[in-house]
Amino acid sequence: MARIGMSDASRGRPSRPNRHLLHWFLAYGLFGVPQAAAPIAFALIALPLTGDAKSGAAIVVAMTIAQVLAAVPVTRLGRRYSAAMYLRSLIAVRAIALLGMSGLAATHSRFELLLIAGAVAGAVNGAAYGYIRAMLNHIVPPNGLPRALGIGATINETTFVAAPVLAAVLGGVSPALSMVIIAALGMCPFFLVHAGPEQEPEAVKVAEGSVFNGPICGWMLCSAAGGAIVATIEVGAVSLALDFGYGAGMGVIFTVALCLASISGGIWVTLRNRMAQRYLVMRLTALMMVGATLVALEHSLAVTVLGCVAVGLTMAPLSTHYSLALDALAPPSRRAEVFALLRTSNSLGVIFAGAMLTVGLLSISLVVAGLALLFAAWTTSRLGPAFNDGEDRL
Repeated sequence: MARIGMSDASRGRPSRPNRHLLHWFLAYGLFGVPQAAAPIAFALIALPLTGDAKSGAAIVVAMTIAQVLAAVPVTRLGRRYSAAMYLRSLIAVRAIALLGMSGLAATHSRFELLLIAGAVAGAVNGAAYGYIRAMLNHIVPPNGLPRALGIGATINETTFVAAPVLAAVLGGVSPALSMVIIAALGMCPFFLVHAGPEQEPEAVKVAEGSVFNGPICGWMLCSAAGGAIVATIEVGAVSLALDFGYGAGMGVIFTVALCLASISGGIWVTLRNRMAQRYLVMRLTALMMVGATLVALEHSLAVTVLGCVAVGLTMAPLSTHYSLALDALAPPSRRAEVFALLRTSNSLGVIFAGAMLTVGLLSISLVVAGLALLFAAWTTSRLGPAFNDGEDRL
């Protein structure tokens, strides 16, 4: 099996201090704050300008579309520079764009300018994620990647639970101030990223291979389908509550069940600390599809919550496996690009879910995404991607 990553320890160099790994965890968690807080924060800053909180969704869409379109080109621009320096520049651009949104909201500027600022923030987001994920390979040895990614998944899920609450509380005081604080938290990775290895010459990188082969594209499709399932539940939580005859506020039941289960899945990955075997990946995929089906059926509140738990339990193990498999499949100098594509594929799933929910097709969205996930995972497993078949090879 291809080696997953090349850390300093695997090259025979002295291990970097544990503080670098701690800094990475903090950077990884804080990096997600702006994106996690965006739906609520953008709605609150758009409301005074348009009179409709739903206008915030337009900013989220602009940010997401920009991320999808710009992830690969922006990542490739960084090949000629130090990875750490380039990552800091991307984080700075995002922070400036978010601060610009705060200023525009405070001065009651045109809403279109907020859309542009949101698009700028999104344009660098995917590439920044790719670089911050690729840096983990230079901090931990290959046999420590599953545990580190499990901890990272748990921290990331905690961020996505806490950030919207923070945005709502601060936005109640001042939407503009809320954006300033969110931008500041998202800027923290700028100071936490350590200097990684120097970039290799451009000619070497270009010759190293394609990032669009069968197995890589297969895992990308898995990520997109899984992202669509999760996004359908999160965005459609209010609709589910209304369908069962409850108030809109009861939608939090489904998102809380999903998030708590996801945190539990991240803890399990951390304790297990090894790459999944082929049969386990297929079982987890089947469990996510079963969970999506239970939610789609809307049989009862209890059954729907059970479906959310099933989906949540599989989120961290599957996303960790996608990351490890792509780590093994990607050309070493193009890992940042592959991880940016991984983030982009997840965003495509979110866009699909949003489009389906817009026309009221929640159940169809879940079923289609579940079938796509099962098909992609089964097909990709036949192509021979990285697995831990029978022994711990990491």
